[in-house]
Order: sequence, then structure tokens, then C-alpha cells
Amino acid sequence: MNTLSYKTVSANKNTVNKEWLLVDADGQKLGRLASKVAMLLRGKYKPNYTPHVDCGDNIVIINAEKIVLTGKKWTDKSYVRHTGYPGGQRFLSAREMFDKDPTRLIEKAVKGMLPKNKLGSALFRNLYVYVGAEHNQEAQKPKECNLNDLR
Repeated sequence: MNTLSYKTVSANKNTVNKEWLLVDADGQKLGRLASKVAMLLRGKYKPNYTPHVDCGDNIVIINAEKIVLTGKKWTDKSYVRHTGYPGGQRFLSAREMFDKDPTRLIEKAVKGMLPKNKLGSALFRNLYVYVGAEHNQEAQKPKECNLNDLR
């Protein structure tokens, strides 16, 4: 007698339906934008989410230069990298990194919220960040996505 009414469905790369989404970063706070975009990249908002499969969407972020950081994060938040030589720690504030390349601030925030393995690297390749309202993905016809509607 079969008493189970639901079967567990596991998605694979052939059964996943990936979409293109357009996110406007104008006036958005960096951390909240990054966490929601990371969840969209993983596919956690989809009913057929499978943790070990790339079932997320492709995300295009525009207006990266209009991102908001609250408090004193522009001066106090620091990004650390190492050259590989002894004493080679280098520090950049959020303002300095933003002045060099505004897209890198969003990319680092989103990448830090993805898994640290091959799947995370593959998911990160589905993210496209642009300065200004113009982007190169018009051919894919991305759908507008309002992050404030997501939980």
C-alpha cells in the first residue's frame, strides 16, 4: 500500500529551467541586495531547488554606481588581499574600491555569500554587473525583478 502522496523530485542540469532576471541596484543597500541576489543565483526561490545543482537564474545588475552603504562603512569597511610576499597584506576601504571599480563591490559581496567550491564558482559566472542602465544582455530579454517583493 502506497501511503506517500508526494515524491521527492531532484533537479538536474537537463530539467532545470533557467531564466534571465534584471535587478536595478539604484538606492539598494549592498548587503541586502547581495543576499537576495545570491539566493536567486542558487535557485532557492524555486520549488525544485536542489543543493548540489546549478538551478538558479542568470542575474544582470544595472546601476552599480548607485549602491548605498549605511553608517560609516564607506570609510571603515576594509577589504584585505595578500600579494603572496612576506608582509604583503594590502588594505582597501570600500570608498577606494568603489572609486576603482563600482562593480567589484557588488561582486565581492555576492561571491562571499555563495558556496566556496566548484558549484559556487559556476554560480558566480551567472552574475553580470554593469555601471549605468545599459547592459550587454538585451538579446536574452531579462525580466525585471523587484528585490523588495522577495522575502
